[in-house]
Amino acid sequence: MSFVLHFTDANFSKEIEKGIVLVDFFAMWCAPCRRLTPILEQVAEAFKDKVKIGKVDIDQEQKTASQFQVSSVPTLILFKDGKEIDRILGLRNFEDLKHFIDNVLP
Repeated sequence: MSFVLHFTDANFSKEIEKGIVLVDFFAMWCAPCRRLTPILEQVAEAFKDKVKIGKVDIDQEQKTASQFQVSSVPTLILFKDGKEIDRILGLRNFEDLKHFIDNVLP
């Protein structure tokens, strides 16, 4: 079972409007993005009651990618109640992502 959701241009605003949401902007052709997927699954499971994890395919959802000026992938953006709090670029391990999220949890 996957705890990682897929966001689209149509549902993106609704998905990030409440709580803490980590969004992975990725592309199917991106090797580091593919390596990040199982790590995101681990993070999503570890934080399942506290943080929503979603993915946005920049080739399919160009409006959202453009809105957040995503120019390289993977780009991970952390939102709190619909507002961007922080972002990191590139492939990261579980500990890096855990620390990234822990910094904004109450």
